[in-house]
Amino acid sequence: MNKEHSIVHKTVANKTIVWFEKSNEYLVLENTTADILERLSKGVSVKEIATTLAKKLAVPLEKTIDFILDLEKKIYAPKLVKETTIINDYRDIKKPKQYEFTKYYKVNKLIFKVQFSSEYELYLVHPKFAHLEVTDPSDISSTFTVFLNNNFVFFYVDNAFIGAWNKEEIHFFQGKFSMELIQKIHQKEESEWLGVFHASAVSNGKKSILFLGDSGNGKSTSLALLQRNGFTCLADDFVPMDVHKKEVYSFPAAISIKKNSLKTLLPLYPELESSAEYHFKRLNKVVRYLKPNNTDFNVHLTCNDLIFIKYEKDADIICNEISKIDAFQQLVPDSWLSPIKENAQVFLDWFDTLNCYQITYSENKEMIATVSKIFNDEL
Repeated sequence: MNKEHSIVHKTVANKTIVWFEKSNEYLVLENTTADILERLSKGVSVKEIATTLAKKLAVPLEKTIDFILDLEKKIYAPKLVKETTIINDYRDIKKPKQYEFTKYYKVNKLIFKVQFSSEYELYLVHPKFAHLEVTDPSDISSTFTVFLNNNFVFFYVDNAFIGAWNKEEIHFFQGKFSMELIQKIHQKEESEWLGVFHASAVSNGKKSILFLGDSGNGKSTSLALLQRNGFTCLADDFVPMDVHKKEVYSFPAAISIKKNSLKTLLPLYPELESSAEYHFKRLNKVVRYLKPNNTDFNVHLTCNDLIFIKYEKDADIICNEISKIDAFQQLVPDSWLSPIKENAQVFLDWFDTLNCYQITYSENKEMIATVSKIFNDEL
């Protein structure tokens, strides 16, 4: 097998989803195209594949050869990657002797000490985890260190260098911070995670459902409504899933509430009235943070359903099953998915078992009732 052309594939809803090891990318392809790529990955010659295809389609051999060569070029053409250059080698970077802010966060029985060299780095992390802060820490489990040097944010965990990012890559730093945190909380290495989804995860105590949707569609608002009506928030915006159990794991960040949701949520959460407001210019949004109602951040549950949620003023409640291919193409771009071949196969096998829904609503009670039916397998 050509290592550079190593792939994993899964037929889903009359299409084939193909994963490419070299780039850790997923493509949805027609079955014939996917079959060609599979044979190429196994080292079958272009001429042999083209001969079979020419007979199948009753077209000249020259045309199928050209088609396969063109396909191979398009799929496997090297992509230009803009590399970030750190001005100084990280080994020569000296950590600050003093930190302007030191916070302690308690997750279950674990205490995390996080040191920030300035208010800028504090702002990148603290708002999501402020509800976990304790002022009288004991038995520190891990120390996270974040500081700015040469306009790069440097990140260490227990004195081990994790990475450095410029100010345009801050979301990568924030994702890595969260990744290191879940590894410590759940005692799992990065290789043991199937992926992390940009979604909200809700539980009824027995299983979980993932809520997805574009920014502004009401994903976090729906989560806040559901946790006020008998459900539990497992995670918001950062939803980890493991490889072995294929279960959704809890993540202790607060729920981000946008300004236009306050009118709906203030009667249920009066504490939002006095909550600090944060303006994220890069994302062009103003948010407040709401404490999740989860009391056990060790919990992990199966997930059988994806719901693409959308609030639409004056809309009647609509709940339809949607194409798995459509769901896949919305789920994957915003997700971090493991680059390990075996994990890619597990992910595709898990995805193929899911039920995928689209819910459009304007009445909160109708949305909650519909989600309850999905949890109870009543749809």
